[in-house]
Amino acid sequence: MSALASDAGQARAALRPMREDDLDTVMRIEVRAYPFPWTAGIFRDCLRAGYPAWVLAQDGRIFGYGVLSIAAGEAHVLNVCIDPDDQGQGHGRRLLRALVHAARGQGAQRVFLEVRPSNPGAIALYHDEGFNEIGRRPRYYPARDGREDAIVMARELVADDISRMPPL
Repeated sequence: MSALASDAGQARAALRPMREDDLDTVMRIEVRAYPFPWTAGIFRDCLRAGYPAWVLAQDGRIFGYGVLSIAAGEAHVLNVCIDPDDQGQGHGRRLLRALVHAARGQGAQRVFLEVRPSNPGAIALYHDEGFNEIGRRPRYYPARDGREDAIVMARELVADDISRMPPL
């Protein structure tokens, strides 16, 4: 995957593998987007472990990224983020679709993710992209007032899914 197709009127955004030298930019986005961000060490560990990780960039400017783990026929979306200044333009959907496509390409039969109940925009996106709630992880996320549950969502990747998937 070298680039994501653009929506009408949008410039082309390139998807490329994340590198360690991207981490300063990724961290600037991460701390702006989340009240409890990942550390640079977590991203570095993911890269060193060989987890598929990508950045979404336009004209050399990184504005989104995603990290995926794949093992035993299952994929787990670990992190997907779009810079707050670039949200609401379909970039998160395109990045999520690219992650699902990559999972399928590496033989995953299902994809899992966790999402905060306090993030209704992400929940709606995941539902719209075929994910269903399958459970909850109590007190999974840190929160200002203690801990917040995680909604666990999954999507089955069946062979005929590819023909019904919207283009990247």
